[in-house]
Amino acid sequence: MKTILLSGIAGIALAAAGATGAAAQVDQDAPQGGDMVVTYQDDVATLDPAIGYDWQNWSMIKSLFDGLMGYEPGTTTLRNELAESHEISDDGLTHTFTLKDGITFHNGREITAEDVKYSLERVTDPETRSPGAGFFSMIEGFEDWNAGEGEGLSGIEAVDDKTVEITLSRPDATFGHVMALNFASVVPREAVEEAGEDFGRRPVGSGAFRLAEWTPGQRLVFERFEEYHRDGVPKLDRVTFDIGLEPTVALLRLQNGGADVPGDGIPPAQFLQVVNDAAYEERLVEGGQLQTGYITMNTRMEPFDRVEVRRAVNMAINKDRIVQMINNRAVPANQPLPPTMPGYAEDHDGYAHDPEAAREMLAEAGFEDGFSTELYVMNVDPNPRIAQAIQQDLSEIGIDAEIRSLAQSNVIAAGGAEDQAPMIWSGGMAWIADFPDPSNFYGPILGCAGAVPGGWNWAWYCDEEIDARAAEADAMVGDAAAREAAWRQIYLDIMEDAPWVPVFHEQRFTLHSDRIAGDDSLFVDPVHIPVNYDYIHATEGQ
Repeated sequence: MKTILLSGIAGIALAAAGATGAAAQVDQDAPQGGDMVVTYQDDVATLDPAIGYDWQNWSMIKSLFDGLMGYEPGTTTLRNELAESHEISDDGLTHTFTLKDGITFHNGREITAEDVKYSLERVTDPETRSPGAGFFSMIEGFEDWNAGEGEGLSGIEAVDDKTVEITLSRPDATFGHVMALNFASVVPREAVEEAGEDFGRRPVGSGAFRLAEWTPGQRLVFERFEEYHRDGVPKLDRVTFDIGLEPTVALLRLQNGGADVPGDGIPPAQFLQVVNDAAYEERLVEGGQLQTGYITMNTRMEPFDRVEVRRAVNMAINKDRIVQMINNRAVPANQPLPPTMPGYAEDHDGYAHDPEAAREMLAEAGFEDGFSTELYVMNVDPNPRIAQAIQQDLSEIGIDAEIRSLAQSNVIAAGGAEDQAPMIWSGGMAWIADFPDPSNFYGPILGCAGAVPGGWNWAWYCDEEIDARAAEADAMVGDAAAREAAWRQIYLDIMEDAPWVPVFHEQRFTLHSDRIAGDDSLFVDPVHIPVNYDYIHATEGQ
């Protein structure tokens, strides 16, 4: 998922708290009741799970809707949500879900298997124009249905009211994660048809909260859904989202007791003041993200079609200095995958910062006098400053890089053109996983499918042998260890080809008032971004 990063401390899509294996320590004895106020500068675009695809509405939609699958709070560990059970055939092609008994939508109607079928067909129907439709391409019949042909997804059958059978056209180990995406949320047909295109403003789901009020440009109010299928969830009675507050004003409101979470994060200008203030020590939360910021080198443009040149550039970049420039809000990267992603190679050191060795490698490649190039960058702070640091590092090995500081849309357009952008600093558009699986860092941004006009593979890197290995890895259903090892080797081999300079993995920092509490991982939850509203609770003094 692409998103704006480091123009504040917010701008998240799917982030990951430090530990991803064990569930958050949810306080089962925490008091029931209370409310929380979250601030945002901009209004919410939509609460339709088939459409919403940004860091602001992602967590809201998660709290209003459920899918067949979900995650343990504060982790990337899958669990059944609306499903009581999930069985997979020996060949990995047929997934049978049995629904829990008695789960109802906010309108009081019980959920059936037909609702699951309708919801998945709705999100993949081209008329819905869902940005998430492509995630479901492994379901049998997807290509015809997504092209506007046929009468739905042939691979989905409502066997009876409680059983839905989904047949895939190919084994895919990511399918469980796909069914936990917001796009796979189950919705009631009658509510969608009644609201029409206004369903995003009048959402009806089965989540822990229901929408009670939405005054555009001012506030949204979520109220606890009394009939939610998990006992004791949510803890809070109400979550209010105050809209239209610039981040600095929002921080001031929190400091004065008028807000509980700054949804847009800690403003950059106040960042050091907040993190160094002992008064915030118990309320400041830091967590890792499934994110990587990187420099792309267009492998189809001279001289970056030479692997020696790309390796030399990797050795030229002083990543530690760049991390210091952003007040240590990241950790240096040595590979595409972030440390909390399965498949991350802990024993891989990457390319050491060694300008002298880089100059020697350039000379051996025939560029003893260096060369000139262009470095594209999004024109939102701190990205131009980071680009200047990159420019300085490159100059030390004889590369003269002219900075092209442009609006985000222009940088994206340049990256999607095969012969326009020799180098791009991805900041402001860096990649965060849509779901916690190594395949999501490959296909869109390093695979052959992304190396097309308008694609996100700005290195235009395409290795068909690696592409075939990636497909084989995703077909390894039931052997997680072998699959993880396969992906680990894929990324190590990509680093040998060096189409990127992985620079850093961002850390997320947030703050909360003393009126609310919960495990730190709930405030930087992997899937309820930016906050897991379902499990936060009020303190005794509220």
